[in-house]
Amino acid sequence: MSDLYLSHLWSWALRSPPAEWAIKQLRELLIGALSQGPVPKHIAFEMDGNRRYARSHKIETVEGHHLGFEALARVLEICYKCGVKVVTVYAFSIENYNRPKYEVEGLMQLAKVKLEQLMLHGDILDRYGASVRVLGQRDLIRPDVLEVVDQAVESTKNNKDAIFNICFPYTSREEITTAIRTTVEEYSTTARPHSTPFSQTRITQKLLSQKHERGDSLASIRETSPSPSSSRSDEVEDSVSSSATLHPESPPMRSEFESNVTVYPSAEDITADTIDSHMYTDGCPPLELFVRTSGVERLSDFMLWQCHQNTPIVFLKCFWPEFDLWHFIPVLLEWQWRQKRKERDEKPKRRVKQL
Repeated sequence: MSDLYLSHLWSWALRSPPAEWAIKQLRELLIGALSQGPVPKHIAFEMDGNRRYARSHKIETVEGHHLGFEALARVLEICYKCGVKVVTVYAFSIENYNRPKYEVEGLMQLAKVKLEQLMLHGDILDRYGASVRVLGQRDLIRPDVLEVVDQAVESTKNNKDAIFNICFPYTSREEITTAIRTTVEEYSTTARPHSTPFSQTRITQKLLSQKHERGDSLASIRETSPSPSSSRSDEVEDSVSSSATLHPESPPMRSEFESNVTVYPSAEDITADTIDSHMYTDGCPPLELFVRTSGVERLSDFMLWQCHQNTPIVFLKCFWPEFDLWHFIPVLLEWQWRQKRKERDEKPKRRVKQL
């Protein structure tokens, strides 16, 4: 009984105004200290564990999702205060459409409510100049939900300091497929006109180069076999050559042999950067940190392209509604330590290159 009394007393003390003020000041101090070191420009969060959190705390599933949104609001503020420029979250998977219809409708309605709540918390986005981008297949979104999506994007379009990417509805394989499809369409339909170089000037240059290559052999033939026609040919070549020399700024003469042909970009020019420019995250800095909660250690078709070899992937055992600054601090500190170690390892290489 005494332990229960002490527990309630401690909870009441933490909720008291002096304790809340002290905790807030401590949070600001810690965030300020974290922002002094290197900070990832782009972080992705796979928000997992809302339903399991609700079951473990014997509350409704919807309440678990609402608590998950509150955690998202906290995380956004922490990231933007630290100096993160882009935050990407996995909100709704295309695979969710394989669930029963009533569950899909419930998830859609929940997504609508979350976006409407995001508009209510718009002061966070406006305070840090963050614009909302919804990444995914718009044609799969219910019309009433799509209306709220467009409102969220429109109301923050003038914010230029940071980006908040909401992947909805999304899978990484669909994103990669779309990027490849648009690349192929661009390379097969976007043509550039190309002028075939059969002008009089080009013909003259070709004849003169052939004459130069033949050299003395051509001169010896002319000496041994002089003819009026060859003399006239030399005069024509000399006159053309002299005219080209005397009038270098004159426009080239177009002949009846000159024509235009259509040339398409070569498939050999397609690189990883080409595909990257057609991804949903085009214009965002490279993904530098990937975080998933709930203890599940897989990507679940999220940011497969963006998770390149230099992207640390962190799996946390806490559920998403529990995620807070105290979980984020060790993750960010480890990332900063790795960055500093990487810089130390690169310094000797730079010195060797300079030498």
